[in-house]
Amino acid sequence: MTDLTELVQNLGAPRVLVVGDVMLDRYVWGNAERISQEAPVVLLRADKREERLGGASSVATMLQALGARTSVLGVVGNDGDGFHARRILTGLGIDADAVVTDPDRPTTVKERYIGRAQAKHPQQMIRVDYESREPASDRVERQLADALAAKVREADVVLISDYDKGVCTPGLLRAAIEMAKARGVRVVADPTRGGDYRKYRGCSSMTPNRLEASLAVGFAINTRDDALRAAAHLRDTLELEAGIVTLDKDGMALAHADGRGAVYPTRPRQVYDITGAGDMVMATLGLALAAGADYGDAIRLANVAGGLEVEKIGVATVTREEILADLLHSPFRAAERVPGGAKVAALPHLLAELDGRRRNGQTVAFTNGCFDVLHAGHVQYLAEARRQADCLVVAVNSDASVRQLKGPTRPLNPVEARALVLAGLQDVDYVTIFNEQTPASVIEAVRPDVLVKGADYQKADVVGAAFVESYGGRVHLADLRAGFSTTNLIERMKAA
Repeated sequence: MTDLTELVQNLGAPRVLVVGDVMLDRYVWGNAERISQEAPVVLLRADKREERLGGASSVATMLQALGARTSVLGVVGNDGDGFHARRILTGLGIDADAVVTDPDRPTTVKERYIGRAQAKHPQQMIRVDYESREPASDRVERQLADALAAKVREADVVLISDYDKGVCTPGLLRAAIEMAKARGVRVVADPTRGGDYRKYRGCSSMTPNRLEASLAVGFAINTRDDALRAAAHLRDTLELEAGIVTLDKDGMALAHADGRGAVYPTRPRQVYDITGAGDMVMATLGLALAAGADYGDAIRLANVAGGLEVEKIGVATVTREEILADLLHSPFRAAERVPGGAKVAALPHLLAELDGRRRNGQTVAFTNGCFDVLHAGHVQYLAEARRQADCLVVAVNSDASVRQLKGPTRPLNPVEARALVLAGLQDVDYVTIFNEQTPASVIEAVRPDVLVKGADYQKADVVGAAFVESYGGRVHLADLRAGFSTTNLIERMKAA
């Protein structure tokens, strides 16, 4: 299983062709102040209007933000909304040469009204759709097929984003699947809701949600086993390489043609708006597969990106930097760590986290101590240490190590408690525990950019100082708050 930070950092810039329904998402924001005197409805005092791309063009926007080279094949109307959608695509650097103008249909627009009440978080109040669901005419379908042939030749993966607005006809999808297969290129479909999925037969994989998959397979998906059975049913009946069912807060189920079956969980999120979550999963999954990832790793990454998307309002993009930041602080890694909380890392896992941060251009500060009874002097000291770099690692002495240094009556607090308190500080990014009397071996493993110790030390007496300076790092002696020490604090407590 690949470390996801490594996967993100090696995604490259795959060429992705998105086939499907081009849409415009319009948002009208305002304050929901009172009930109208004309009717029992909320009166929205609008103060902002925003337009974004939706549908297949939303998938393309997300891919572009993730660093893909993206092309779109779809249809817009011969109207102002169609012109605007095309202009947004090209302005983002997305290839829109295969977007066909159909004078006989309107551009699909979804207009959402978003209200704020008493300075609370905005909520969607109503959505109004302008659209035609009629299948593309024979003439338009031929135009799309002609453009498809050239675009598939340039693609590393083909994504089908079917919103049932008339573009993804059985004939066009059959052509797309056959052309891609002839080139050895995967085709991933996000299907429309409905029971008949025959037009997706032969895709590499597809990503229906729980409800869509239930309608397609004919049984409810309530449990993990239900999800795996549904994914396997889709795989077998539609001749897929992998059947995938997205399960909202429960993650995704995979049934692979090689017999693998697993449910990949996602971690709980503060959900503000689920709009666009399926598009984000589709975009990230396709990008990862195009970059050479295995289905399991691609799904794990898509879970992360989809989770980040639902924490935003409306159809929003997510960047690689946001994904990396989330991965580097993910509590899902807590199971791999020693007791004491999600920030407390055993040395091998700490080094893997720091490697990811450094690949992202971040610097590392390091300090160490017993931290037996945390006091204001410690807090001030750690805040200064954190200011020296992008993240701070605190190495804390084990109980045995403290006894060797302080005597048999110390520590007062066991290492699990000391590590947990340190991890609770905002300025501390990671805590690791060492058993030796000095942190020399930890410093040599971590290779910090900045080694921090208290100003009561001389640089020559700081363990690891010469080593850190040998590769260009520096040593920082932090100010100490007068009148605070653990020993004095213990004596005062005894006297009290």
